[in-house]
Amino acid sequence: MTNPEFPDTQDKQPTIPVSLTKVGVTGVKKLLKIKRENKRPIVLLPTFDAYVDLPSTQKGVHMSRNPEAISEVLEEALETNETHLETICANLAKRLLEKHEYATRSETQAQGDYVINKLSPVTQKKTQETTQIIAKAVAYRDDDGNIQVKKMIGAEVIGMTVCPCAQESVEKDSKEKLLKFLDEETTQKVLEAVTFASHNQRGVGSILLEVSENQDVNVDDLIEIIQNSMSAQVCEILKRPDENSVVTSAHQNPVFVEDCVRNMIIGLVEKYPDLPDNSCVTIKQVNEESIHQHNAFAQKNASFKQLREEYNQGK
Repeated sequence: MTNPEFPDTQDKQPTIPVSLTKVGVTGVKKLLKIKRENKRPIVLLPTFDAYVDLPSTQKGVHMSRNPEAISEVLEEALETNETHLETICANLAKRLLEKHEYATRSETQAQGDYVINKLSPVTQKKTQETTQIIAKAVAYRDDDGNIQVKKMIGAEVIGMTVCPCAQESVEKDSKEKLLKFLDEETTQKVLEAVTFASHNQRGVGSILLEVSENQDVNVDDLIEIIQNSMSAQVCEILKRPDENSVVTSAHQNPVFVEDCVRNMIIGLVEKYPDLPDNSCVTIKQVNEESIHQHNAFAQKNASFKQLREEYNQGK
């Protein structure tokens, strides 16, 4: 018995002839194992979103083609030992345009937990820290059928920040109290020897960096840049000497939310001197306040040309 021919309802004219910017699927989870030379493989469970645009002449997209494309591209990534999640997203974006002949634009995103191994600062206890890895890609089809792709890679990292202004207030108040029974010289020596209290924040920093299709960026470098932008790194396992080291180090390096973004800019410009001027980056920092109900936020959107110009002006 032959299979009946089912109608393609999606190909019909819509009742309301309006084009749509993005149509597709979200929340597609896939297991991904990335092999690395001379290192243990990375196992990810990323969540994929995949969209295409829809012309006003098309009632709907062929939705099953999106998860189908995700499965195909991931299988190919395993066979070719692809090691970059943003390249997988770029290949997926191109595959979507190949499967949806009526679309001129596609967009993909993958996000998942990325585990890094580290040691506690003093006792050197082994611990696993979880960060978020983010990859995106956008593909465009021109009138001649040529497909161009932009891809982005990024990470979101948790750290610790210490408020500078509160610390200055505590130091000023402490100095006035010390001067009541110590001379100026001794008081200054005490101020230089001790670490002053301040309120702390859990900081969440993120970088999303655009690169050309043939360029790759190591996400571990982005994670390190974010970690170093805050007052101190956090660690899942901390014994007493480790706690003392983290807290003391953080209070010796107080930063505003704005400082964190600027520190990330410096890290990016110094790490990637050869990235093209038109590469774009989005840098964000959220500090979850401990003495307020609100949070502090800062962001920078810029091309690498702008970042380099501002960086060189500040030297």
